[in-house]
Amino acid sequence: MLENTALILSTVVLGLALNGPVRAETLSDAVGQDEPRLLDIFTKLHANPEHAFMESETAALVASELKANGFEVHTGIAKTGVIGVMKNGDGPVIMFRSDMDALPIKEETALEYKSTAVKPDRFGVELPVMHACGHDAHTTWLIGMAKILAARKDEWTGTVILVAQPAEELIEGATAMVEDGLYDLIPKPEIIISGHTMGVVPAGSVAIRDGRRMAGTDQVDVQIFGVGGHGSTPHAAKDPVVMAAMAVMGYQAVVARALDQSQPAVLTVGAIQSGDTNNIIPDSATLKVNLRWYSDLERDAMIKGIKSVTDNIANMYNMPKDRMPTYTFKGYSTPILNTTEDTAIARDAMAAALGDDKVLLGMPPVMGSEDFHMLGAPYPDTRILYVEIGSGVPDVYSNFTEKGILPAVLNHNPRYVVELPAIAAGTTALTAVVMAFLQ
Repeated sequence: MLENTALILSTVVLGLALNGPVRAETLSDAVGQDEPRLLDIFTKLHANPEHAFMESETAALVASELKANGFEVHTGIAKTGVIGVMKNGDGPVIMFRSDMDALPIKEETALEYKSTAVKPDRFGVELPVMHACGHDAHTTWLIGMAKILAARKDEWTGTVILVAQPAEELIEGATAMVEDGLYDLIPKPEIIISGHTMGVVPAGSVAIRDGRRMAGTDQVDVQIFGVGGHGSTPHAAKDPVVMAAMAVMGYQAVVARALDQSQPAVLTVGAIQSGDTNNIIPDSATLKVNLRWYSDLERDAMIKGIKSVTDNIANMYNMPKDRMPTYTFKGYSTPILNTTEDTAIARDAMAAALGDDKVLLGMPPVMGSEDFHMLGAPYPDTRILYVEIGSGVPDVYSNFTEKGILPAVLNHNPRYVVELPAIAAGTTALTAVVMAFLQ
């Protein structure tokens, strides 16, 4: 009995020496107490979404919450980006990022807090807007994490940087923040961590996996020039609509015949923009092209193929040099890969916080893309870690893993819903991961 008492006392003393006062309240309990406030924030964010680079109200909310919890706050980075910095003694520099932007989609859910908003995008075009990718949940996780980190400073040391990023959907926001002087304000991070809602994982659970997670991507506008004219005399014009149609079909052969078929790659033409009326042959056409890839070899081959196909079509129509196609590269992001070591640390931290049964094996690699890791682009040795936070109904994971059945609705759909247990679970899991890297 005396030996057991001495062991208990020594454990308590060790805990006091290393971590400050022993805390009876678990991380999950602390988030649970804050859950009603977090759900209120989430539903308000969902009902009031904002387009990319237009997230001013969301940014103001984040800045206010960070200041209230004692963070050093910087705003207006890449127009609407916000960062909060908290230094707590010597130790590693850890960055956590959440994205804030919504999508130009008209919401069709039956939620009481659904969005009915129509707002101007960054070009002034009035469009419906909806959080159809879970960024409202992501922002809420960051707000919840800020409160927990501030309240439990005796449990971690180092510097934590919380980033509320604009324009992830454009794959431009992270790069824009770096180019707007992000590292004039903060130190270099050792690792950048981010989480994303995952509709194939049940809300209340999380998932993680090492290796390939998300593909690299390019957003490319291809402008094809022709010679406009009357619809009744196409022989007197050079029709860019026909050239664009030929290009779309030609691009399909690039992936099918020019790429290594063992390597995943996707080439999508998401939009063709040309002309305004029935009887006028327009002067130009624009193809909005999206590339997805895991290897630079596949990326380079797709870009080379797009240019070869389009330039040769223009040559076939005898277009002069000053009317050859142009290529505008916009959003760009490299692939996301989790290291085995960092994945193990995160998995253990989340299992301790949520329970081992709540930490599932992450999805196989996908061709979707993210840009949070581009925040570390100036520092190639900065590690990255991507976590999947369940947002689906209870049986969704077993349906997929055992039967191969995907949910009827996933993100970027007007009926996409983040199930509410994802808010507390995501806040708990991601805070546990950040604190694990701050030990």
